[in-house]
Amino acid sequence: MVQRQDASERSTLWIVLGLNIGLAVAFFASGAFGDSSALIANGLDNLSDSFVYAISLLALSRSAKWKRGAANVSGGLLILFALGILYDAWRRYVDGSDPLGTIMIVMALIAAAINALCVWLLARIRDPDVNIRAANTFSWNDFAANLGIVVGGGVVAWLGTNWPDLVVGVIVAGIAAWGGVGILRDAHGEHHKAVHDDGKASEDIA
Repeated sequence: MVQRQDASERSTLWIVLGLNIGLAVAFFASGAFGDSSALIANGLDNLSDSFVYAISLLALSRSAKWKRGAANVSGGLLILFALGILYDAWRRYVDGSDPLGTIMIVMALIAAAINALCVWLLARIRDPDVNIRAANTFSWNDFAANLGIVVGGGVVAWLGTNWPDLVVGVIVAGIAAWGGVGILRDAHGEHHKAVHDDGKASEDIA
C-alpha cells in the first residue's frame, strides 16, 4: 500500500515538474518578447518550483529528516527567487520598459489553467508529507500570481504605462517570499514534532 502511494506521488510530481518546466520556458519567451517584468518573474518562479519538485522527488524515498531538509531548501529557494524578482523590477524601473498588456493577459490565462491542473493533481495525494505540502503551496502561489498578471496586463493595455507590470512583479515576489517562509515554518514544526516524538519514545522505553 505504501509503495503504491509512493508511486502515485512520484508520478504526480513528475507531471507537475514537466508542466512547470514548460511554463518557465513559455514565461521567459513571452516575457522577453513582451518586455514584461511580471512574466519574467513568473518564469523565475516556475524555474525555482521545478528545482523544488525535483528535490521533492528525491525526498520521496528518503527519511523524514531528509525530507525536512529538502523542504528547508525549497523554502530558501523561494525566498532567494523573490529577491531576484525585486532586482529585475528595480532594473526595469530605472532603465524603463514597454510591456505588452495583451501578451501578459494571454500567457497568464494559459498558465492559470495549467497551475489549476497542478493544484488538482497535488490535492489528490492523501496524507501529504512536508514536501508535497510545499509543492501545493507553490502551485497555489503561481495560480494567484497568474491572476495578478491578468489584472496588471489589463491595466497596462488600458493606461499604456509600465508601472502596473512592475507592481505585479513586486507582488509576485511578495507571494513567493511569504510562501517560502510558510514552508520553512512547516518544516520547523515537523522537526519539533519529530524531536517530541523521539523524546516520548525514549521515556516510554525507560
